Amino acid sequence: MARYDMIAPTEPIAALPVVRSIHPSDLIDVLRKGIEDFRAMPTHVVFLSLIYPVVGILIGRATFGYDVVPLLYPLAAGFALLGPFAAIGLYELSRRREQGLDTSWKHAFDVVHSPSFRDILAVGALLLLLFIVWIGTAQSIYERNLGYQDPATVTGLVRRVLTTPEGHNLIIVGNLVGFCFAVAAMSLSVVSFPLLLDRHVGAATAMMTSLRAVWSNPIAMALWGLIVAAGLALGFLALIFGLAVVVPILGHSTWHLYRKVIEPDDGPRPDVETPHRGRRYAAEFPSSLFAPSRAGDERS
Repeated sequence: MARYDMIAPTEPIAALPVVRSIHPSDLIDVLRKGIEDFRAMPTHVVFLSLIYPVVGILIGRATFGYDVVPLLYPLAAGFALLGPFAAIGLYELSRRREQGLDTSWKHAFDVVHSPSFRDILAVGALLLLLFIVWIGTAQSIYERNLGYQDPATVTGLVRRVLTTPEGHNLIIVGNLVGFCFAVAAMSLSVVSFPLLLDRHVGAATAMMTSLRAVWSNPIAMALWGLIVAAGLALGFLALIFGLAVVVPILGHSTWHLYRKVIEPDDGPRPDVETPHRGRRYAAEFPSSLFAPSRAGDERS
């Protein structure tokens, strides 16, 4: 039997979504709802969140393996630039729970059936480009201050950074530039991905709406950015595995932030048929996540 539990408009909407003003105190409710989602869907969330610790560990190992210790901090900090895209499955689970639909973890991959999937990839590609430019910029800042010779250990790097004038300049300039990248990424994506999941609006409209949301709520959005930065920092300090808790809470909360900031669409939203999920086999992973299974084909 076909499934009809993915909701989306059949045509792209013409008018820009209406942006509402929120108060910083609304963020408390946003976080509360994000924690409720995390508690209601813990097994699904842990599965998705393992992506973050694994990638973080791989980044660390690659950094040490290629003797580019100075990039360890920029990589960890820049990792947040990709967070909004990587957490898109969490937004989908929150959307489904909000509408009383099945919240099994496999539905996190239903985003590939979204009418806006290409636009989601486009915004994700832009964030990836920002990440790459940030890493190149961070490397350039390091070389201008501490030269081209990399320290052999993290301890040696920390000593040079904390005890030399060049290191102090590196801290100031590097963090200021990193802050600009973070503001740009957050402004473009804070509501872009939830909006693309919720409506068929296009990448340009989604990013424009996100910029308008930040412009209309500068204090609340600045505070949200600090909350995200502090949460991710705590996650990394907890030997990276803290991200398995922090990231899902922030991801679910971002969906509810979107609900606070963007006026709901009251237009007709017909159901969109999604492929029937038959029995899956381990040998078919990961392709089975994006195509109907053999068992599903036999039934149809």
